[in-house]
Amino acid sequence: MAKHRAEAGSEDFDAATSALADVSGDYTVDPSHTRIGFRARHAMVTTIRGSFGDLEGRAHLDAAAPSASSASLRIGTASVDTGQADRDGHLRSADFFDVEAHPAILFTSTGVEQVEEDVFRVTGDLTIKDATRPVSVDFTLTGSAQDPFGSTRVGFEGSLVVRRSEWGLTWNTPLDTGGVLVSDKVQIEFDVSLVRTA
Repeated sequence: MAKHRAEAGSEDFDAATSALADVSGDYTVDPSHTRIGFRARHAMVTTIRGSFGDLEGRAHLDAAAPSASSASLRIGTASVDTGQADRDGHLRSADFFDVEAHPAILFTSTGVEQVEEDVFRVTGDLTIKDATRPVSVDFTLTGSAQDPFGSTRVGFEGSLVVRRSEWGLTWNTPLDTGGVLVSDKVQIEFDVSLVRTA
């Protein structure tokens, strides 16, 4: 992956940490500093947001040859959290994730392409329930640094929009005023912290 350069005068929130010259190596996802979230329209008028707390992932980053990079991610479906217990219970049921039969969402990369200095298009297979389909996510390198504990950290963020029906999540109910209760389109959001392994 390419070296990230923070621009002088940028806002603190936008500025990267002290960028490292070479972030090549093998990494694991730090779940305590990573968020995998989603949002969907509810009743055609509001947006419901949620996230998953059970995460495992690995990545190999190659700064000299980004196409040699790779990543994999496992998300525990039972960890879905929208802040409302009844809704979370419905999402865990057979109407949606069916967590007893399908305990994990899986992603395995099949290719990485550098599309801008700090943007990398990661293509891979996303498995939800019994369906596996290809997706592409543009990840922006948000920073790289050595933390106070001596660990090398790299951050990425990105998002993609999927149609949940393509993965068998088809439950819905019509509204009297037209439309449906839950949108088919769902945005998945990634804010990922990677820690280099020894």
